[in-house]
Amino acid sequence: MSLRKHRLVIATHAVLSALCGSAFVLAAPAAFAQDAGPKELDKITVTAQSREQELQDVPIALQVVTDKLIDDVAAQDLGDLDSFVPGLVVDSLQPTQPGFELRGISTDDFGIGTDPAVGVYVDGVYAGRGGGVLLPFTDVERIEVLKGPQGTLFGRNTAAGAISIITRKPDTAATEVKAKLRLGNYGKQYVDGMLNLPVSEDSAFRFNALVNHADGWIQDAETGRDLNPENNWATRAAFKTRFGERTSALISWDHESLDQLGQATTGIVALPPAPGLPPLPVNERAYLDPRKIGTVSDAEGNEESRRFDGVTLIVDHGTDWGGFTSTTSWRDYDSVNRVEEDGTNRRYLYVDSTNTESNRSFYQEFKFNGSTDKLDWVAGASYFDERARQTSEVNAMTDSVDTIVHNLGMAPTASGYLFGEVDAALAGMGIPIRLLGHRWNETFRNTLDTKAYAVFGDVIWHVNDKLNFTVGLRYTRDEKKFSWLNNHRSAPELDAALDQLAAIGFFDAVGIPRDFFVFDVAFIDPPAMMNKGILRRTSNSWSDLSPRFVVDYHLSDETMLFASLAKGYKAGGFNSLQIGSSFENEDVWNLETGIKTSFPQQRIQLNASLFYYVYDNRQAVRLDSSTDIPRFVIDTSDLEAYGLDFDMRWQATDNFGLDFNASFIDSTYKNYVTSDGIDASGDPTGLPYWSAAGGLYYRIPMESNGDINVSLRHSYRGKVRCSEESRAQNRCGVSPALDLGEAQNRTDLRIAWTSPQDRWGLAVYGNNLFDNQYINSLGTYGKNVLGTVGARVTEPRTYGVEFMAKY
Repeated sequence: MSLRKHRLVIATHAVLSALCGSAFVLAAPAAFAQDAGPKELDKITVTAQSREQELQDVPIALQVVTDKLIDDVAAQDLGDLDSFVPGLVVDSLQPTQPGFELRGISTDDFGIGTDPAVGVYVDGVYAGRGGGVLLPFTDVERIEVLKGPQGTLFGRNTAAGAISIITRKPDTAATEVKAKLRLGNYGKQYVDGMLNLPVSEDSAFRFNALVNHADGWIQDAETGRDLNPENNWATRAAFKTRFGERTSALISWDHESLDQLGQATTGIVALPPAPGLPPLPVNERAYLDPRKIGTVSDAEGNEESRRFDGVTLIVDHGTDWGGFTSTTSWRDYDSVNRVEEDGTNRRYLYVDSTNTESNRSFYQEFKFNGSTDKLDWVAGASYFDERARQTSEVNAMTDSVDTIVHNLGMAPTASGYLFGEVDAALAGMGIPIRLLGHRWNETFRNTLDTKAYAVFGDVIWHVNDKLNFTVGLRYTRDEKKFSWLNNHRSAPELDAALDQLAAIGFFDAVGIPRDFFVFDVAFIDPPAMMNKGILRRTSNSWSDLSPRFVVDYHLSDETMLFASLAKGYKAGGFNSLQIGSSFENEDVWNLETGIKTSFPQQRIQLNASLFYYVYDNRQAVRLDSSTDIPRFVIDTSDLEAYGLDFDMRWQATDNFGLDFNASFIDSTYKNYVTSDGIDASGDPTGLPYWSAAGGLYYRIPMESNGDINVSLRHSYRGKVRCSEESRAQNRCGVSPALDLGEAQNRTDLRIAWTSPQDRWGLAVYGNNLFDNQYINSLGTYGKNVLGTVGARVTEPRTYGVEFMAKY
């Protein structure tokens, strides 16, 4: 009998082979080491544990994105970086409605009733939800991606991990001015600038601004109009000062204005000549490839916009026993996202969706820290207050509603149409009133008021020179008030026409009551229909204790072994589109062990960790297509996953270096029976086994003529592993005709020249050099009722030039 190896064992063996392979470098008498000279591999300082520590001393699976990587790939926001952080996925096609996934854990809802599973922090301040998270980079120093639950150190909504963005602070040392101009294909125009201005020995200002515009890479196949342009600007102002020797204060203001069209949708169902209807049921095997056909649109009011403002005040005070930090933040944004869903330019198939959000939040944290020979400790308390308002809309035309009525067999007419049949009768009677051609709107409104309180503590006990033991605990209480209001459909022009017909006795004459023309087609699940026009309110509270236990042992100054058990959680909440629904906290328990080691003489760092987690009470929004009109319902499941993270850095010579990161995960449903009664236990959740990223860079010194720097980076994400349930939860593709979830590759190249002292610079860059495009998502709202399906596709190859100046 042969034994079958678990895939995690195979993955671990691959990483161990890579570690052993480095023996070539270590054993070689080493031309590389001779060229390297006395210079060591640069050390990276992080604050992942609320303390300044060297990266290799932190017992957490952690990847740092440096400002160099941000420049190398011309990244504008987090969505441009996820390819190079294995295990992280950022859906950024719609910046006002982003999605984050880390180690396979994500939030699948799009409503304000649900919190994210990946916490994003800017200078220690929780960025919140949805439309206010994916902001353009302004003066970013580094980004720390902490993998695994971070419930103790970072708090709520870090079940999957945390993304900590650290910006540059005002510097009192010298006046500094920087500017960058980027010009690229598709009309790309990007300008950013920075001014650092000391005003005394203790005080300085720092100002940043950027303007970004592009025509976009999708044009209407019939009109030639740009369908997905970029248009935004952002600014940041910061002031830092000192009060005596022990106290400092930093205040910053961030503003962004986004005003562009929503993401374009390409119809992938072949249409018969107008006014023909696509056949039902839709033949999924006949889907067209959206990368090979044109895009047409007749979207009304197409818009993606956001206005964001944020103010943060951080006060640090040193004491004889340690330090005290107060962090106060206020954030405010409004956003609108209106996108077409049908992917056609035919009015009788028209449908679009609109999401409007308004969010105000306040955050206050007090943190104390200190250290002795035996203990490093952090303790504190925080308060978070949020007011969120959301409107979810479905917009159509009476023409497309008539198509729905026809396809569902709802009209008592020979033709199967309602409004069209009446219009034909009115035309025959010579009555100049029409029911087609009018706008139709259905709206769902939600409000959310949240208060969250927390106290926390984290202590590192230095047992001896080699052994450390860490214990942390956070208590959090969330209190939420929520409301639903699902109004009847709104169609003022149609109602005016119906009133005119009622006034002339039309309905009495034909024997059809006027109320027959007043109905809904969008939000029609039973709770919604029973509460039409009724404001429903509810409230709930949840409490959580999130501990972590870590032991790390230093075999030598260069090698550390660690093991940890940590919990993260996502706060309980409500399904925005299902009246009366609520769900409990989602908990993740993560067991992890790893090694961090370095070889100073060869300037190599190698890190690896193995993890296993159980994700309890995961709430997903599942598309239920069992009814004629699809509806979203809450689906609860448990997950478990085994995985491995690996990263390495090698500064082979003073002028040549490379890095490599990889992630393996085997994620499956655990003890799970679907709402349809299907046992999905052990089925994959829609994740690939492998993702990886690597890069190399080479500097060519030109003495008095400056330097040439070459950076080449590649990322890979494997083919997703689908099951019937992961498809139902929209985590996998739904069509056998399209290679949805296929393996993805991206290659970026940058060649830059910088003058001596870095005063001037010129660069050429190319992103996605091999022009790989992938289907990002399918819009299936109109699938059963209109016969239309829309698809959205990732960005093609982009390239351009950059001019840089520094003083």
